[in-house]
Amino acid sequence: MSPTFRFASVCGKKRENKGMNDVDKAAFEQMVADALDAVPAPFRRYLDTVLVTTLPVPSLRQRRALRLRPRDVLYGLYEGVSVPERLAEGGGETATPPSLVTVFRRPLAHDFPNEEKLRAEIRRTVLHELAHHFGIDDERLEELGAY
Repeated sequence: MSPTFRFASVCGKKRENKGMNDVDKAAFEQMVADALDAVPAPFRRYLDTVLVTTLPVPSLRQRRALRLRPRDVLYGLYEGVSVPERLAEGGGETATPPSLVTVFRRPLAHDFPNEEKLRAEIRRTVLHELAHHFGIDDERLEELGAY
């Protein structure tokens, strides 16, 4: 099964000039790493099939694939094959290429006015995208109160 663009954390609000304009790349990456370190141990073994990365902003290809409007804000994106789908293929967790979680630095830094709020939203975004890796869709996340 080839990677898909099924899941995304899309925040469909208009921009307001209220947050930090950007944050240091190394500091941002450390916040993402801290969020990954907080993943409970029973789930960590499944993280071998997902690569987590950061980019300043979504690429044009990503925005087009998701049919985002110019003012749509994207904090994170899961691209790939979920753990349940991998297992259903019969090849186990490593039968297909790794999935990809991308966390977007500038939209998050722009929308969250201080480091504490930024750190909390990065954690929320990382966990949200990892939930997709475990086969949990946005509707179910909403039912669980994760929004």
